[in-house]
Amino acid sequence: MQSSFMFFGEALCFIAFKIFYIYYNRRGDGSVDNNVLTKGSRIFNPFILLIPALCDMFATSIMYIGLNMTYASSFQMLRGSVIVFTGLFSVGFLNRKLGVREWTGIAFVIAGLAFVGASDILTMENTDISANSVITGDLLIIFAQVISAVQMVVEEKYVGEQDIPALQAIGWEGIFGFIGISVAMIPLNYIAAPPPFADNSRGTLEATDEALIQIGSSSKLLIAVIGISFSIAFFNFAGISVTKEMSATTRMILDSVRTIVIWAFSLGFQWQTFHYMQLIGFIILLIGMACYNNIVIPQLIRKCQCYLGRHKLRENEDRIINTAADDVQETI
Repeated sequence: MQSSFMFFGEALCFIAFKIFYIYYNRRGDGSVDNNVLTKGSRIFNPFILLIPALCDMFATSIMYIGLNMTYASSFQMLRGSVIVFTGLFSVGFLNRKLGVREWTGIAFVIAGLAFVGASDILTMENTDISANSVITGDLLIIFAQVISAVQMVVEEKYVGEQDIPALQAIGWEGIFGFIGISVAMIPLNYIAAPPPFADNSRGTLEATDEALIQIGSSSKLLIAVIGISFSIAFFNFAGISVTKEMSATTRMILDSVRTIVIWAFSLGFQWQTFHYMQLIGFIILLIGMACYNNIVIPQLIRKCQCYLGRHKLRENEDRIINTAADDVQETI
């Protein structure tokens, strides 16, 4: 059910694309082919987006299962592991060569994930949460990033070549994902599973009727569900706008801010206790993502190298001048 709300939000992007397309097309000034939201090839086979949509469906569902078993902040931080798997798959399937900077970033991300996982284990000692539940949830989230990495590689290899408008691509993935997860929910309602994978009264992986009853009887939950759907739509819309108008690195920085906000809310509402190792892990994760995406830290390193190079050159020049002066003085 959680995944279906997310895909419904993505499907709203398709409606948004159609609205923008009709608006700019009616202007008749060629803006429909130049605007960042609508430009691109609009004649393509939508089923090329089916495989990325299925990857997204499986990855998102597994992540939400993991989210229900671990902490919200850990869920957000562990999603950073997608960089590791995307980099490895890019080397294996896209024949891309990673430089020292990318490998350094991957190493930092792995170290940061280790700190985040360790903080979860240490935090559990002061709570009533099952250790097996949190560890299993963390592992499920990391496993979901493997599938997400496959999705990104497939999108880059096949979808990127089609030059499909990003808003339209997200909309089609949302449509395929919503249909797929709706069909998948039928057998999931009859598959029995032990806790913590199933905590409903029926003891099944999914209990759609109970979910609908809960949503219908709780205005706060209904508002949250509606908020999730529209926030997903606006999140993707804003992400595309930032990537098109600014850069993907700017989007990555803003996405890191989201992690901080989620972590602050988790601590503020006492959904989890603070542990310094999680802060260390988060900082190391940010350093790794910054290195991999070639922002801030690599630029600072290059500036330091240039400064040291100029300083060394100046010292060599001074040494040459002083030596020449000594030679002249000895000659005199």
